[in-house]
Amino acid sequence: MHNHLETAHQCIELVPIFKTLSVEDLKQVTSLVHEQQFTQGETVFAAGTHADALMIVAHGQVKVYQGAANGREQLLYLLQPGDFDGEAALFKEVTRTSSAVALVDTNVCMISRQAFQALLQRAPQLALNMVNAFGERINRLERQTTAVTTTSVEGRLADYLVETAASFPSGAQFTLPMPKKDIAVYLGTTPETISRKLKLFEDAGLLQRFAGNRVQLTDVDQLALISD
Repeated sequence: MHNHLETAHQCIELVPIFKTLSVEDLKQVTSLVHEQQFTQGETVFAAGTHADALMIVAHGQVKVYQGAANGREQLLYLLQPGDFDGEAALFKEVTRTSSAVALVDTNVCMISRQAFQALLQRAPQLALNMVNAFGERINRLERQTTAVTTTSVEGRLADYLVETAASFPSGAQFTLPMPKKDIAVYLGTTPETISRKLKLFEDAGLLQRFAGNRVQLTDVDQLALISD
């Protein structure tokens, strides 16, 4: 079990906007971090609430979604370790238009707007880093969009499985945190294709499937190669 300081430091190390800060500035950022833990299925934030902090995923997986008119959930994106959300809230009061839920037990680090703005006045390099990081995020989203058409479904599914398995003990069985229909939306394919590819991976000895949408990865290295 990590103590608060270790977790806060790990959070800061994960986020690109803090990469080039001096050791002293990193210590100041770390001192601003407030750690929160969410159990699987717990709401991380809800639409209509005020956002006043940057949220960094230290460990786990968070689904961000919007409610559709028909009452169904519209998946927007997943947050994996190192991903951050709510950066706009660091500069102005924001009302959330989406909700988020922890798909597995999740630790997040929060930095409040008030504390962060005070830090910006002391560390102007951080403001420049944020501009660069936002540009990189746009590029990453564009690459993800392109990957849907240029990367194989096998590669995208293998990457998802490897990333998800990292939230559980190595070699353990785990339940896929999302139903196949949501995984299909996330990966830009169909539930039927997800089922076929999982069977293909199972037949190749890369994973085992069990009742209740449970899986166990038996060759993570090979899956990682497929995802490259």
